Amino acid sequence: MSETTVADSDLARARAGDDAAFGRLVAPLRRELHAHCYRMLASSHDADDALQDTLVRAWRGLGRFEGRSSLRTWLYTVATRVCLDLVDARGRRALPMDLAAASDRIVTADVPLTEVAWLGPYPDEPGARAEEREAVELAFVAALQHLPGNQRAALVLFEVLGFSAAEIATAMDTSTASVNSALQRARKLVAEKVPDVSQQRTLREVDDARLRSVVAGYSSALERGDADALVALLTEDVTWSMPPMGRWYAGIADVEAFVRAVPVSGRCGSWRHLEVVANGQVAVAAYLRPPDAPAHAPHRPWSIDVLTLRDDRITAVTSFIGAEHHARFGLPAEVA
Repeated sequence: MSETTVADSDLARARAGDDAAFGRLVAPLRRELHAHCYRMLASSHDADDALQDTLVRAWRGLGRFEGRSSLRTWLYTVATRVCLDLVDARGRRALPMDLAAASDRIVTADVPLTEVAWLGPYPDEPGARAEEREAVELAFVAALQHLPGNQRAALVLFEVLGFSAAEIATAMDTSTASVNSALQRARKLVAEKVPDVSQQRTLREVDDARLRSVVAGYSSALERGDADALVALLTEDVTWSMPPMGRWYAGIADVEAFVRAVPVSGRCGSWRHLEVVANGQVAVAAYLRPPDAPAHAPHRPWSIDVLTLRDDRITAVTSFIGAEHHARFGLPAEVA
């Protein structure tokens, strides 16, 4: 029996109320639908909610699916409408540089801004293609957050998923002319905020040995408290941000001053790191043991540090602070 025949059989059973058949239909699409929701909402947690709501709405509305488009296209339509509802309800998510200028004063004990809805990191999906990873890179997802919901949806559906303007108009219950207008405005803003060279292209062009050296060097410099080694890995225009902390630093001089005053000074404690992939970019999961803890105490989750590279050097460190990120990445709760 062909896959098409099996899918048609499951669709008929699902329409008749067979939830197991519905589960089989949507299982191959769950990962990409979740990534779509993350692009729209910039939060893995919100993407969880959106995917769950999408599947509930799709299950309840399956009888209205007439087969004029593929099931995948229909599910993306449902997911997009769910996300647009959440965008209206929850607003956009931000990185520190979206809220204020870079700090010109080093602060050794910053305070989290809990009232801000922060953009969050996204775990790597095994088997994801390079273009899928490119579409969840930090710069792209952060740029999308500056767009109104309709422009955000139009750009993602058109540029990332390959929908036609007519299909997007149907999905968003609007006209093709409105979609084309939204696309034009969205492209202009995103082009201003997203670098010409993607991280996927950079990772392809950097020698594997050098790439491993940069990531390992970042980790070991922090663990040894070696500010010189860490600074040597950075570009002149490097930025360092730490959501949910609102303060961020720009330029090698201020970033070096911050590095020497805080992460490598010993005031934070002892660091350990595990290499991960986040937002399609190289990253490390940071674990911290406070300075007053016994020497045998384990290191606990602290942050996911996403590294943005230019050529073979680090041009941005985005350190997402919070143990909840480690759990989402499937990482251990402590490191010995």
